[in-house]
Formats: sequence, C-alpha cells, structure tokens
Amino acid sequence: MPDLNEMDRPEILQILFHPRSEAKSPAPPLSRDIDIAVAPDAVIGCRLFTAAKEAPTILFFHGNGEIVQDYNEIGPLYTGQGLNFLVTDYRGYGWSTGRPSVSALLGDAHILYREFNRWLPEHGYTGKLFIMGRSLGSACAIELAAAYNEDINGLIIESGFAESMPLAATLGLDLAAMGLTEEDGFNNAQKIASVTKPTFILHGMRDTLIPIWQAEKLHAACDARSKELQVIPGAEHNTMITVGGILYFQAIKRYIDQVTGENNWRSRRKRFKNEQKN
Repeated sequence: MPDLNEMDRPEILQILFHPRSEAKSPAPPLSRDIDIAVAPDAVIGCRLFTAAKEAPTILFFHGNGEIVQDYNEIGPLYTGQGLNFLVTDYRGYGWSTGRPSVSALLGDAHILYREFNRWLPEHGYTGKLFIMGRSLGSACAIELAAAYNEDINGLIIESGFAESMPLAATLGLDLAAMGLTEEDGFNNAQKIASVTKPTFILHGMRDTLIPIWQAEKLHAACDARSKELQVIPGAEHNTMITVGGILYFQAIKRYIDQVTGENNWRSRRKRFKNEQKN
C-alpha cells in the first residue's frame, strides 16, 4: 500500500472528509452489527444484512457524508435479490471512533477485509465475496481488488473516480499547487489496471461531481476480461438508486449471477426443469 501521508494535510482533510457522528441505532430485522478494532483508539462500525449464509456477500464501502445507518432501507433491497450486504463506516463516521485521514481510509480497508475474510466463514457464511465501493468508497474497493485480486470474486464500482486531481479541483483543492501529483493521491486508474477479476462499473450520466469520463477511464484501464460499464441515464452523483430503482439492484444481481455461474445455461435449464415439475 502506498504511503499517503502527503495527503493527510489539515487543509486537505477538512475538504475531503465530511464525517457525521451518530449513535448506534437498533439493527434492522435480518441484520446485525459488527465492530472491528482497526487501531488502539479506533473502532469501525459495520452492519451485515443477511439473505442466506450460502448467498454471495458484498463488502461495501459507502460514499462521503454517508454512514452505515443510511443503508437501513437499502440493505433489504440487496437481501431481496438474494445477496448479503455488509456495509462499513470510516473513522469518525456513524458510531465509529477515531479521526478520518487518507492513509487510515485505505489502511483500515485492508484490516476490514482481512477480518471479514476470517469472520464470515467462522460464522457459517459460505458464499462468494465481492468488493463494492461508491464514490469515495471506490478508492477502498479498488485498493482491495488490486491487493487481493486472486482471492476476491469480483469488483463493483458505483460513481467511482479514476483520477484524484480533477476530483480535488472540483472540491476546491489545487493539489498541484501543493506540490502533489496523481501518484500522491488514490491512483485508482493505475491500481485497477492490475485487477483481472470480473468488474462491474455503474455511473450516472448526469454526474457533475465525478463526470462520466472518470468511469470510462476506469473501465478502459481495468485488466479484467469480463468488465462492464453501465450508465444510468438521468442519474446524478447521489441519485443512482432513486433513478435506477429496482433495476439498479437487479443489474448487480445479474452481474453476480454471471460470475457465480447462477446465470449460465446449465443453471437456467435446471431451474426450468424444476419449474416444469412444480
């Protein structure tokens, strides 16, 4: 993992992160909370929505300004598609402790991945694991997909970015004037070039915070033989689910079924025969 201390300047962190603290709420039905210690003074709060222990699990890193509790109504939409949904917070977000930083963001992602790679099978979860990141969370997801390419089953990116410098400029940060380059940032385009596992990228056509060209660059840079970029017409940065509706979740389910083999011709024929018997 690269040293990102150059990005951990106060003037950058105050623009880049927008933590929102909130006390832990009761876990919704069919979900449970899991707290992971990532440092002596930092614990990350996570919430797991379970469809079935043998179902595929999505390890999800949310966008900036969001917290785990924001997904209380979204989690059941994933389980309704037969997918387990494990959403994580960042330091200082939700009921998580500690203070956010760029270096901690990616370092904690590695800890969370390793911990859940152990925790899930220990608690009887046997389905395949997929990594997903939205907006800021795309940096965590791409970091992990590049580092653990041989171990994961697939990568999903929603409203993600390829280059840090243009995004920083949109947020009002002139990183070049600070003497920083793309290599000092998240470097998503370079990292995704080492990802060979099936990759699914979703993006809003009307996204002005992270324009569509960023998604196109991620798609082009990705080294996976099986990769797809799906653009949602009319969707902005924060309206992907609102505009896409149930089709958003069905598209993710279709991608995962293709990866796991649930959507191949043999499984379709088997389901057809079972339906005919019934």
